[in-house]
Amino acid sequence: MFLQANFPLPFTAKCPYIPARMHLGENGKTTSLVAVAKIILLLYLFLLSISLLGCAFKCFGQDFAHQLISATSNPFLGLVIGVIVTSLVQSSSVTTSLIVGLVGGGALSLNSAIPMVMGANIGTTVTNTLVSLGQITHKQDFKRAYSAAVVHDSFNFIAVAIFLPFQIKFNILGKLATSLGGVIADLGGAKFSSPVKAAVSPVAKIVVEAAGSNPWILIAISAVLVFLSLNFLVKTLKSVVMSKVQVFFDRVIFKNSLISLLFGLLVTVLVQSSSITTSLIVPLAGAGLLNLYQVFPYTLGANVGTTVTAMLASLATGEMAAVSVALAHLLFNVMGIVVIWPIRSVPVKMAEFMAKLAVKNRLFPVAIIVLLFYAIPLAVLFLMR
Repeated sequence: MFLQANFPLPFTAKCPYIPARMHLGENGKTTSLVAVAKIILLLYLFLLSISLLGCAFKCFGQDFAHQLISATSNPFLGLVIGVIVTSLVQSSSVTTSLIVGLVGGGALSLNSAIPMVMGANIGTTVTNTLVSLGQITHKQDFKRAYSAAVVHDSFNFIAVAIFLPFQIKFNILGKLATSLGGVIADLGGAKFSSPVKAAVSPVAKIVVEAAGSNPWILIAISAVLVFLSLNFLVKTLKSVVMSKVQVFFDRVIFKNSLISLLFGLLVTVLVQSSSITTSLIVPLAGAGLLNLYQVFPYTLGANVGTTVTAMLASLATGEMAAVSVALAHLLFNVMGIVVIWPIRSVPVKMAEFMAKLAVKNRLFPVAIIVLLFYAIPLAVLFLMR
């Protein structure tokens, strides 16, 4: 009693014999359950939005679908559309999910969709580049942060430069994705049957009937749902995951390239946003805690991890063509790693060179963002349309 009186323990007011942290633990469990329920609901709404998008384009009819396909049949046009849309919404997950929904609804062909997902890979890198500008007033910190951001850009631009010509000439990604999709279909039986589609279809039918099968209303509902559900899903997952992730950064993550790559993949799968995953390490690199050879594999893992969102979206459509698009996105990123990893010094040196230019002239990074992600793609879009 004497010790207790002189050195009071952190007891609660309601129950002086129960430590406060026990109450916090109970509250923590409740909070975790609420977060899990919220994640499940938001994920369901996201999948529902993709299903509704497919229904909307089916309501337009085949003539409209053929017009849209012919308008986006040029691969360079598809590429810049992917870049522009992703740069504007700052989420490749949103872009690729919408593309998957369009393919599932018959509004886009597989061949037209693949350059778009390549463009989405480029467009998503604008976020971490913008994050690096936060350290622009500190010369050395900015140099390190900017190089860590643009090494992701460098990889994606090199990957597109390598694979887009092969895709145009030989349809390499389309053929591989279709073959892989066929294997998935064979495993599931004679006809591909998606359990995700089975879960969302009843609600989708109710919404379609309530909208009077009006495609424009369905597109509006789908657009609102996909943006809101993914936005809140990412925020919720970030709040749950990121505090735990930061603890492991110094101890485990960057010991070797494979661990870094796998961790980048895992974090992106968990938070459903490669932009958050890659932006997280930009300040760490700026502080000098990480070098480019540690950052690079981590960003590659994020590239692969972001394909999970499109895969989920494709399962909501229940269409093999949509699944093939998601598989093409996955194959593009995996094949990019296989081809570019042996020459990883090239994107690293490119990033270092761009960082030197950015430090010499602080307008350079701003000009690069405006030109590469907005002005040039919009000019190409205008000229080719």
